[in-house]
Parts: sequence; C-alpha cells; structure tokens
Amino acid sequence: MTRIQKERFSDLSEYERVKGSYIINRQFIDALNKKITILHPLPRVDEISTDVDDYAGAAYFRQMRNGVFIRMALLAMIMGKSVIR
Repeated sequence: MTRIQKERFSDLSEYERVKGSYIINRQFIDALNKKITILHPLPRVDEISTDVDDYAGAAYFRQMRNGVFIRMALLAMIMGKSVIR
C-alpha cells in the first residue's frame, strides 16, 4: 500500500479529486475475512487508518524496523566495516 502522491500530479485539482480514494481501515480488513499482510513504506498520510495498527498482519512497522538494519549493514559495507562479529 502506498499513498496517492500529490507531487506526481501536474494538475492539483486532479489530485484533490482522487486523494483518499484508497483507504485501508479495520472495517475493510474485517470484510475480507482473510488473513492478509499489509506493507507500507511509511510515513502514511491517510491511506491506512490507525485502527489497523494492532492488526496482526500490519507489517509496516516491522518493515520499517528491518529497513533500518539493512541500511546500517549497507553503510557498514560501504565504509569497509565488518558487519559480522
């Protein structure tokens, strides 16, 4: 899931027309009646409601945390530091 990106529209009125068209909330997840995993690059604007944060399949905070470790490892490799101790 990602947000509709305002910066990609040349016509601001077109953005205003479509923003908020795709929103995941708890009601939407419960209606699916399936276990899904939700990923998102963060930060969110209004495309994922905060009532989804406690859903077991909401993986965006884990995704963000793992991304920090990946960037740390990449920086260490670039700087010539050992990442294995």
